[in-house]
Amino acid sequence: MVLQLWNSFLLAFSVLLPLINPLGSALVFLGLVGEAPPQVYRSLARRIAIDNIVFLAIIELVGAAILNFFGISLPIVQLSGGIVIAAMGWSVLNERDASANSRNKQEETEVRSETRKEDLDQKAFYPFTFPVTSGPGTLVALLTLTAHISNRVISRDILAHVGVFLAVVVLSVLVYFCYAYAPKISKVIPPSTAHGILRVIAFILLCIGVQIAWNGLAVLLAELMRP
Repeated sequence: MVLQLWNSFLLAFSVLLPLINPLGSALVFLGLVGEAPPQVYRSLARRIAIDNIVFLAIIELVGAAILNFFGISLPIVQLSGGIVIAAMGWSVLNERDASANSRNKQEETEVRSETRKEDLDQKAFYPFTFPVTSGPGTLVALLTLTAHISNRVISRDILAHVGVFLAVVVLSVLVYFCYAYAPKISKVIPPSTAHGILRVIAFILLCIGVQIAWNGLAVLLAELMRP
Protein backbone atom coordinates (compact mmCIF):
# COMPACT_ATOMS: atom_id res chain seq x y z
CA MET A 1 0.00 0.00 0.00
CA VAL A 2 2.72 2.46 1.01
CA LEU A 3 4.76 1.42 -2.03
CA GLN A 4 1.82 2.24 -4.31
CA LEU A 5 1.51 5.69 -2.72
CA TRP A 6 5.25 6.34 -2.97
CA ASN A 7 5.50 5.17 -6.59
CA SER A 8 2.61 7.37 -7.74
CA PHE A 9 4.08 10.35 -5.85
CA LEU A 10 7.51 9.94 -7.45
CA LEU A 11 6.01 9.42 -10.88
CA ALA A 12 3.78 12.49 -10.65
CA PHE A 13 6.52 14.66 -9.12
CA SER A 14 9.09 13.73 -11.78
CA VAL A 15 6.62 14.32 -14.62
CA LEU A 16 5.11 17.59 -13.34
CA LEU A 17 8.31 19.23 -12.03
CA PRO A 18 9.79 20.23 -15.41
CA LEU A 19 6.37 21.39 -16.62
CA ILE A 20 5.49 23.54 -13.59
CA ASN A 21 9.17 24.50 -13.18
CA PRO A 22 8.81 26.70 -10.05
CA LEU A 23 12.13 28.51 -10.48
CA GLY A 24 11.72 29.17 -14.19
CA SER A 25 8.08 30.22 -13.75
CA ALA A 26 9.16 32.58 -10.96
CA LEU A 27 11.26 34.53 -13.47
CA VAL A 28 8.26 34.84 -15.78
CA PHE A 29 6.09 35.81 -12.80
CA LEU A 30 8.62 38.47 -11.80
CA GLY A 31 8.57 39.94 -15.30
CA LEU A 32 4.78 40.12 -15.31
CA VAL A 33 4.45 41.67 -11.85
CA GLY A 34 7.43 44.02 -12.03
CA GLU A 35 8.21 46.42 -9.19
CA ALA A 36 6.00 45.71 -6.16
CA PRO A 37 6.41 45.58 -2.36
CA PRO A 38 7.51 42.23 -0.84
CA GLN A 39 4.13 41.75 0.87
CA VAL A 40 2.41 41.94 -2.52
CA TYR A 41 4.64 39.14 -3.82
CA ARG A 42 3.98 37.00 -0.73
CA SER A 43 0.23 37.58 -0.89
CA LEU A 44 0.08 36.77 -4.59
CA ALA A 45 2.31 33.72 -4.13
CA ARG A 46 0.03 32.38 -1.37
CA ARG A 47 -3.08 32.77 -3.52
CA ILE A 48 -1.42 31.24 -6.56
CA ALA A 49 -0.18 28.22 -4.57
CA ILE A 50 -3.66 27.59 -3.13
CA ASP A 51 -5.33 28.10 -6.51
CA ASN A 52 -2.83 25.73 -8.09
CA ILE A 53 -3.59 22.97 -5.57
CA VAL A 54 -7.36 23.33 -6.01
CA PHE A 55 -7.14 23.65 -9.78
CA LEU A 56 -4.93 20.60 -10.33
CA ALA A 57 -6.85 18.55 -7.77
CA ILE A 58 -10.09 19.20 -9.68
CA ILE A 59 -8.45 18.34 -13.00
CA GLU A 60 -6.95 15.18 -11.51
CA LEU A 61 -10.29 14.03 -10.10
CA VAL A 62 -12.76 14.97 -12.80
CA GLY A 63 -10.60 15.81 -15.81
CA ALA A 64 -11.09 12.47 -17.55
CA ALA A 65 -14.83 12.58 -16.88
CA ILE A 66 -15.06 16.09 -18.36
CA LEU A 67 -13.23 14.99 -21.50
CA ASN A 68 -15.51 11.97 -21.86
CA PHE A 69 -18.58 14.15 -21.32
CA PHE A 70 -17.61 16.47 -24.15
CA GLY A 71 -16.27 13.64 -26.30
CA ILE A 72 -12.73 15.01 -26.35
CA SER A 73 -9.99 12.42 -26.78
CA LEU A 74 -6.56 12.64 -25.16
CA PRO A 75 -4.76 13.00 -28.54
CA ILE A 76 -6.90 16.07 -29.30
CA VAL A 77 -5.95 17.55 -25.92
CA GLN A 78 -2.29 16.81 -26.63
CA LEU A 79 -2.43 18.41 -30.07
CA SER A 80 -4.27 21.58 -29.04
CA GLY A 81 -2.39 21.95 -25.74
CA GLY A 82 0.96 21.41 -27.47
CA ILE A 83 0.17 24.16 -29.97
CA VAL A 84 -0.68 26.57 -27.13
CA ILE A 85 2.56 25.73 -25.27
CA ALA A 86 4.63 26.15 -28.43
CA ALA A 87 2.98 29.52 -29.08
CA MET A 88 3.80 30.66 -25.54
CA GLY A 89 7.43 29.64 -25.93
CA TRP A 90 7.69 31.36 -29.30
CA SER A 91 6.22 34.61 -27.94
CA VAL A 92 8.70 34.67 -25.04
CA LEU A 93 11.58 33.99 -27.40
CA ASN A 94 10.60 36.98 -29.55
CA GLU A 95 9.56 39.46 -26.87
CA ARG A 96 11.35 42.75 -26.31
CA ASP A 97 14.18 43.30 -23.84
CA ALA A 98 13.01 42.47 -20.30
CA SER A 99 14.57 45.67 -18.88
CA ALA A 100 12.37 47.87 -21.08
CA ASN A 101 9.26 46.05 -19.89
CA SER A 102 10.44 46.40 -16.31
CA ARG A 103 10.83 50.19 -16.68
CA ASN A 104 7.35 50.50 -18.16
CA LYS A 105 5.86 48.47 -15.31
CA GLN A 106 7.70 50.62 -12.76
CA GLU A 107 6.20 53.80 -14.25
CA GLU A 108 2.73 52.29 -14.07
CA THR A 109 3.35 51.32 -10.44
CA GLU A 110 4.29 54.87 -9.46
CA VAL A 111 1.17 56.30 -11.11
CA ARG A 112 -1.44 53.69 -10.18
CA SER A 113 -0.14 51.60 -7.29
CA GLU A 114 -3.48 50.81 -5.65
CA THR A 115 -5.28 50.13 -8.93
CA ARG A 116 -2.44 47.92 -10.06
CA LYS A 117 -2.55 45.92 -6.82
CA GLU A 118 -6.25 45.21 -7.42
CA ASP A 119 -5.45 44.22 -10.99
CA LEU A 120 -2.77 41.80 -9.76
CA ASP A 121 -5.21 40.24 -7.28
CA GLN A 122 -7.69 39.68 -10.10
CA LYS A 123 -4.97 37.95 -12.12
CA ALA A 124 -4.10 35.45 -9.36
CA PHE A 125 -5.81 32.60 -11.19
CA TYR A 126 -5.54 33.80 -14.79
CA PRO A 127 -2.87 34.18 -16.01
CA PHE A 128 -0.63 33.62 -12.94
CA THR A 129 -1.99 30.18 -11.98
CA PHE A 130 -3.12 29.20 -15.46
CA PRO A 131 -1.20 29.19 -17.76
CA VAL A 132 1.98 30.68 -16.19
CA THR A 133 2.27 28.14 -13.35
CA SER A 134 0.22 25.21 -14.63
CA GLY A 135 -0.29 25.44 -18.36
CA PRO A 136 -1.92 23.13 -20.91
CA GLY A 137 1.12 20.86 -20.83
CA THR A 138 0.65 20.30 -17.10
CA LEU A 139 -3.03 19.50 -17.64
CA VAL A 140 -2.24 17.05 -20.42
CA ALA A 141 0.43 15.38 -18.28
CA LEU A 142 -1.95 15.19 -15.32
CA LEU A 143 -4.70 13.64 -17.42
CA THR A 144 -2.20 11.15 -18.79
CA LEU A 145 -1.01 10.29 -15.28
CA THR A 146 -4.59 9.81 -14.11
CA ALA A 147 -5.26 7.35 -16.91
CA HIS A 148 -1.94 5.58 -16.25
CA ILE A 149 -2.39 5.06 -12.51
CA SER A 150 -6.03 4.00 -12.65
CA ASN A 151 -6.43 0.57 -11.10
CA ARG A 152 -9.36 -1.79 -10.85
CA VAL A 153 -8.60 -2.37 -7.18
CA ILE A 154 -10.31 0.55 -5.38
CA SER A 155 -7.84 0.77 -2.49
CA ARG A 156 -4.83 0.95 -4.81
CA ASP A 157 -6.61 3.44 -7.06
CA ILE A 158 -7.29 5.76 -4.11
CA LEU A 159 -3.69 5.53 -2.89
CA ALA A 160 -2.40 6.29 -6.38
CA HIS A 161 -4.57 9.41 -6.60
CA VAL A 162 -3.44 10.48 -3.12
CA GLY A 163 0.18 10.16 -4.25
CA VAL A 164 -0.49 12.42 -7.23
CA PHE A 165 -2.24 14.94 -4.98
CA LEU A 166 0.72 14.99 -2.57
CA ALA A 167 3.05 15.67 -5.50
CA VAL A 168 0.84 18.61 -6.50
CA VAL A 169 0.93 19.96 -2.94
CA VAL A 170 4.73 19.71 -2.71
CA LEU A 171 5.18 21.42 -6.07
CA SER A 172 2.75 24.17 -5.07
CA VAL A 173 4.76 24.79 -1.89
CA LEU A 174 7.87 25.17 -4.04
CA VAL A 175 5.92 27.57 -6.26
CA TYR A 176 5.03 29.67 -3.21
CA PHE A 177 8.62 30.09 -2.06
CA CYS A 178 9.95 30.77 -5.57
CA TYR A 179 7.21 33.32 -6.31
CA ALA A 180 7.25 34.99 -2.90
CA TYR A 181 10.98 35.58 -3.07
CA ALA A 182 11.27 36.06 -6.83
CA PRO A 183 12.84 39.56 -6.48
CA LYS A 184 15.55 38.19 -4.16
CA ILE A 185 16.17 35.27 -6.49
CA SER A 186 16.58 37.68 -9.40
CA LYS A 187 19.11 39.73 -7.40
CA VAL A 188 21.22 36.64 -6.78
CA ILE A 189 21.13 35.86 -10.49
CA PRO A 190 22.67 38.61 -12.73
CA PRO A 191 20.19 40.22 -15.19
CA SER A 192 22.07 38.91 -18.22
CA THR A 193 22.08 35.40 -16.78
CA ALA A 194 18.37 35.60 -15.90
CA HIS A 195 17.62 36.88 -19.40
CA GLY A 196 19.55 33.96 -20.90
CA ILE A 197 17.87 31.44 -18.60
CA LEU A 198 14.46 32.80 -19.59
CA ARG A 199 15.32 32.39 -23.26
CA VAL A 200 16.54 28.82 -22.70
CA ILE A 201 13.36 27.99 -20.76
CA ALA A 202 11.30 29.53 -23.55
CA PHE A 203 13.08 27.35 -26.11
CA ILE A 204 12.54 24.24 -23.98
CA LEU A 205 8.88 25.26 -23.63
CA LEU A 206 8.65 25.54 -27.41
CA CYS A 207 10.20 22.07 -27.82
CA ILE A 208 7.88 20.56 -25.18
CA GLY A 209 4.87 22.06 -26.96
CA VAL A 210 5.96 20.68 -30.33
CA GLN A 211 6.63 17.25 -28.80
CA ILE A 212 3.24 17.09 -27.06
CA ALA A 213 1.48 18.25 -30.22
CA TRP A 214 3.37 15.66 -32.28
CA ASN A 215 2.43 12.87 -29.86
CA GLY A 216 -1.24 13.72 -30.27
CA LEU A 217 -0.94 14.19 -34.05
CA ALA A 218 0.88 10.85 -34.44
CA VAL A 219 -1.97 9.01 -32.73
CA LEU A 220 -4.56 10.80 -34.84
CA LEU A 221 -2.67 10.05 -38.06
CA ALA A 222 -2.32 6.39 -37.08
CA GLU A 223 -6.06 6.17 -36.51
CA LEU A 224 -6.72 7.93 -39.82
CA MET A 225 -4.48 5.58 -41.79
CA ARG A 226 -5.79 2.46 -40.07
CA PRO A 227 -7.75 0.32 -42.60
